[in-house]
Amino acid sequence: MRGTAGNILHLGIKELRSLARDPVMLVLLLYSMSVAIYIAATAMPETLNQAPIAIVDDDRSPLSARIADAFYPPYFKSPDLIDRSGMDRRMDRGRDTFALVIPPEFQRDVLAGARPTVQLNVDATRISQAFTGAGYIQSIVADETRAFIERHHGSVEPPVGLNLRARFNPTLEHAWFGAMTELIDNITLLAIVLTGAALIREREHGTVEHLLVMPLTPFQIMVSKVAAMALVVLTAGAASLLLVAHGLLSVPIQGSITLFLAGAGLHLFAATSMGIFLATMARSMPQFGLLIILVLLPLQMLSGGVTPRESMPEMIRTLMLAAPTTHFVSLSQAVLYRGAGPGTVWPQLLALAAIGGTLFTVSLARFRRTIGSMA
Repeated sequence: MRGTAGNILHLGIKELRSLARDPVMLVLLLYSMSVAIYIAATAMPETLNQAPIAIVDDDRSPLSARIADAFYPPYFKSPDLIDRSGMDRRMDRGRDTFALVIPPEFQRDVLAGARPTVQLNVDATRISQAFTGAGYIQSIVADETRAFIERHHGSVEPPVGLNLRARFNPTLEHAWFGAMTELIDNITLLAIVLTGAALIREREHGTVEHLLVMPLTPFQIMVSKVAAMALVVLTAGAASLLLVAHGLLSVPIQGSITLFLAGAGLHLFAATSMGIFLATMARSMPQFGLLIILVLLPLQMLSGGVTPRESMPEMIRTLMLAAPTTHFVSLSQAVLYRGAGPGTVWPQLLALAAIGGTLFTVSLARFRRTIGSMA
């Protein structure tokens, strides 16, 4: 037993030294845990920013002028007043994302109690602005029209008032969500890539044959790779959480960092085992990269980090319960966002331990067969 632990320790140190001499993997590690998280939190705002809009004002009334004046920076550029003949040409050239058409006698119909229609043309190829901007414009037109009617007919109090309480993110900061989601995804990415690359690198350099002539077992070799890469990713994840997310981006951490790292450790046990399994199926780094694309994208997209699991089909939700990322995302959100304790996240911890044990057993069996064919 002492010899096994010693062999694993020395092999683990060898893995750390090999990683330290691989500049590509070091750059990937540093980028994923720093720049990538900062970009995910700040470079893709959910709000509009300088969206170009044109207005066709066929009414030329105080109400239409009021609506036109309601579009101003930073959400929109100052609107261009155009005629109908130039609207399609401007949108075909990509000059406008939105073109709002106010019909003739719009103000008269509004004051008469009718429900006139305002046309909004959207360039849907600008997908990030199209969905959000259409809702903004609808709200602006409705609010300005309501304020204009109240000015002429008197204020009418709505029968029901909405008192909004936003929990866990009271200021609705999108950067909080983006930073944490990217951190969770990159922990999975690095665990699979670093572990699989370590095995493939040894096979390409011929150092696996050196290990086979030593008194080492496949179990010791695999455990050393899993433990070493898990330690690296866990350390980098903790540093990124404290220095980048909490320090640089001012993302509050509601729960216990120790509990989050414990869950991350169990998740890394599963993810690194998955990396070993994929590396035994690939014969080169390009093949390994293709396998990662096929495996990693569904894990990230369907685990609940990007889209709530409740909005997915029942079959997908059931299948994704076998993925460690599903339980890790749930645990991370509960601890980091809502301050959950062990009494809340123990089902996720047990699920990660069970999935990790299963993946390790399957990967070890596959690793033994691969080593045996090379001996």
